[in-house]
Amino acid sequence: MDGAVAPMEQRGTKQVPNCDGSCVWQVTDMVRLQRFLCFGSESSTYYIEDTKLSYGNAEALIRLIEDGRGCEAVQEIKSFSQEGRAAKQDPRLFALALCSQCSDIKTKQAAFKAISEVCRNPTHLFTFLQFKKDLRESMQCGIWGRALRKAVADWYAVQAGMDVAYAVTKYKQRNGWSHKDLFRLSHLKAASKDLALIIKYVTKGWKDVQEAYQDQELSAETEKVFKFLEAVEKVKHTKDELEVLSLIGEHQLVKEHLLTNHLKSREIWKALLRDMPMAAMLRNLGKMTADSILVPSSPEVLLVCERLCDERLLKKARIHPFHILVALETYKRGHWNRGKLHWPPNHDIMRALDQAFYKAFKVVEATEKRFLLAVDVSASMTQRVIGNVLSASTVAATMCMLVSRTEKDYSIVAFSHEMVQWPVTAYMTFPQVLDSMSAITVGNTDCALPMLWAQKTNTAVDVFMVLTDNETNVRNTHPTVALKEYREKMGIPSKLIICGMTSEGFNIADPDDRGMLDICGFDSGALDVIHNFTMDLF
Repeated sequence: MDGAVAPMEQRGTKQVPNCDGSCVWQVTDMVRLQRFLCFGSESSTYYIEDTKLSYGNAEALIRLIEDGRGCEAVQEIKSFSQEGRAAKQDPRLFALALCSQCSDIKTKQAAFKAISEVCRNPTHLFTFLQFKKDLRESMQCGIWGRALRKAVADWYAVQAGMDVAYAVTKYKQRNGWSHKDLFRLSHLKAASKDLALIIKYVTKGWKDVQEAYQDQELSAETEKVFKFLEAVEKVKHTKDELEVLSLIGEHQLVKEHLLTNHLKSREIWKALLRDMPMAAMLRNLGKMTADSILVPSSPEVLLVCERLCDERLLKKARIHPFHILVALETYKRGHWNRGKLHWPPNHDIMRALDQAFYKAFKVVEATEKRFLLAVDVSASMTQRVIGNVLSASTVAATMCMLVSRTEKDYSIVAFSHEMVQWPVTAYMTFPQVLDSMSAITVGNTDCALPMLWAQKTNTAVDVFMVLTDNETNVRNTHPTVALKEYREKMGIPSKLIICGMTSEGFNIADPDDRGMLDICGFDSGALDVIHNFTMDLF
């Protein structure tokens, strides 16, 4: 088709012709870096299970630095961090560590300046430092120089006193590093009276703080820091449940501040529940039920149900329907996959989780893209997905509901003896979607069929998404070829996402085409990857 490329050029898509004349998304080193920052791989595949990061994983980043574009790379790392585009946190911390260890002075300086923006909590900072330590041998350089000492010292100095006090008591140590290590190695000097108090507390202990400050006249902020640290110390040395409850209520202490024995108390869990973050509450529903904290008709169950059904709280906590569904399926089962903990599911909580599932769809923002979802309806879709407790068919049904409830322009088809249109609407409940899926005749899973069908029916599609359990059949036409042919005929820079939800590894997408993506398994991070890929954010 002679004029097929022109419409895509008018859209400003930066597509280029390849050796056979097809249009492809150009994959530059910056695009490969963006993939790495998002999900830890420069390839076109997002693996749910973690892969070990090493110097050899970030070849594109190294080339960018060698080409004099290291500062651009650091800016991209900052953007991914600030905009929440990373499905996994470790890749961006690893990339920043590599930039800070390289031989290019400007890149190193930019990396050190970015530490306070990329490392948003102590766990991030400790992980960043451990990556620097891991890279020391392969990059043949040390760790602690003047630039790093200043960057770490500044990380503490720019924060408010109460924020630092909270950080050093909640995140005491991670990955073999502690705040005491960092204070010593960075030669941290007190920029304020609040920080001076905290430095003494971390390096010398509470007894020295008491002796130094108990008779001093303190400012209101420093007094607040002193009282908070005093509460943290008191709670570590008391067995009095009433005192623990009082300290939690007055100083907003969290689970990490308490002793293991304290967490055996139902009353203490009830106190923690009042201000427990939504995500933490979802994770602990089973434990709190097993420990008789959430008992039928109790005020605690009422509180949980009210919070779950509060759309404002769901939106503030950025709770996705997928998160709710995982919590519901786990809670309904009455046990975790690992461990011996069992609980009798509370019907009011399950009802609230069900309501929260539908309310959470309102939290998701539309992409305004034209979607075509192609769903495998074979019997093997009952297998559990790698990365969570859900089955492949459950994840597929959720994705269909997500698109139908948030997007205006979409088509949903199923793999049967041919492509079968599947009328999923925004008004269907989750059981109705699953029932309609099971009613479709089973057929082959050929990933090329969605593009061939859309081309034959002249259906305009921005994003093709294939949802299947495992590796798929390729018969007459390879999916990558079918996509390129569709782009040429329709003049649309379409993208392709293939989710093999029980597969541990496959590669259908062309790694040199920026518009193709494979996903092996499925977890909450996959949602971020799909969104960012759809919106061309990497």
